[in-house]
Amino acid sequence: MRTMFGANRGRGCGERRRGTLAATARAGAVLAVLVLTAGCAALGSGNGGGAAATLAAPRTAASAATATMGAQPGASRTAAAKAGKAAKSSAKGKATASGSAAKHGGTHSPAPASTPTAAPSSAAPSPTDPAASAPPPSGAAGQRLVTFVNHMAQTIWVAAAPSATSPLSATGWVLPAGQSVTITAPNNLNTRFWGRTGCVFSSAGTGHCQTGDCGGLFQCKGLGTIPATLAEVNFDAWQGMDFYDVSMVDGSNLPMYINITKSSKGTVDKISQNGCVAAGCTMPVDCPSVLDVKADGKVVACISACARLGGDQYCCRGQWSSRAACDPAKWPVDYAAVFKKAEPYAYSYVDDDATSVFTCSGVCDYRITFGLTS
Repeated sequence: MRTMFGANRGRGCGERRRGTLAATARAGAVLAVLVLTAGCAALGSGNGGGAAATLAAPRTAASAATATMGAQPGASRTAAAKAGKAAKSSAKGKATASGSAAKHGGTHSPAPASTPTAAPSSAAPSPTDPAASAPPPSGAAGQRLVTFVNHMAQTIWVAAAPSATSPLSATGWVLPAGQSVTITAPNNLNTRFWGRTGCVFSSAGTGHCQTGDCGGLFQCKGLGTIPATLAEVNFDAWQGMDFYDVSMVDGSNLPMYINITKSSKGTVDKISQNGCVAAGCTMPVDCPSVLDVKADGKVVACISACARLGGDQYCCRGQWSSRAACDPAKWPVDYAAVFKKAEPYAYSYVDDDATSVFTCSGVCDYRITFGLTS
């Protein structure tokens, strides 16, 4: 039995990233060859500084997801996260970005289930007032603008993985249905963003989310629980190029697409303004029951075959670790196709580089949309 997921609400486990990616700079004829070596390294342990965004008003408590969800995964295995500063220091444009874990990674241990308590009745200010949600006209020197747009019929709590080297002023934002929030980000930012759903937070910023939870904190201090659809960015990663992608390697909890809103060198956006590429548009995930994640009896996410079923083949480990062997068409069931059909431009498994990594040259601003093609 399959569940169409993401139609009106909105979420595994690729444990290593390795392979050679040829990426051509769109604003020039520069060929960058990046050797991306897997690891499950953390993106940074800092908490991203003070809270620039305020907390959402308390709402009815949501229960924890009933399916077992992975603990905070390691840093993403996808290209945007792996381009890294090492690429910029290479004389030949060849970089190896390795994590702190073994090349093929370790299995993710499941996170213990938790049940959130009801939030207190006192409400904190919401960042949906004009002063908090109106985007600034342009980013200051050395900064980029990233705008989050919510086209879903539910509130989304956006999170960012903290970075010690390029910290954001906040790592959590509330995004009501139909609203947008714009943040400024440093030019060298290398992080992931994702949306959390079914959240309850107290005025102190503690609580729980059904998907994408950050250890019960509104201001995220970790990488979040899986499954979650990720927007991964690595600004100024190599010769003035940004690398970015949408990743469903660990699964999906919300539909998502990324657009370029400004490029100082005129990079042409390959994804349309409503989330389409030549191969198709942003659609709900048709999640098979074996991969679904439920909360309160409803499917709230779709987890990856690696995270749910395990095994070297689904996780591209051991004898299945080479690029040739890491092929979903050779799996007992091609579960990666479930995610690729929903978002043709997104990573559906760890070596899905060819159609899933994007670049922007110069100083670029971005819009990250949570929603389906309209």
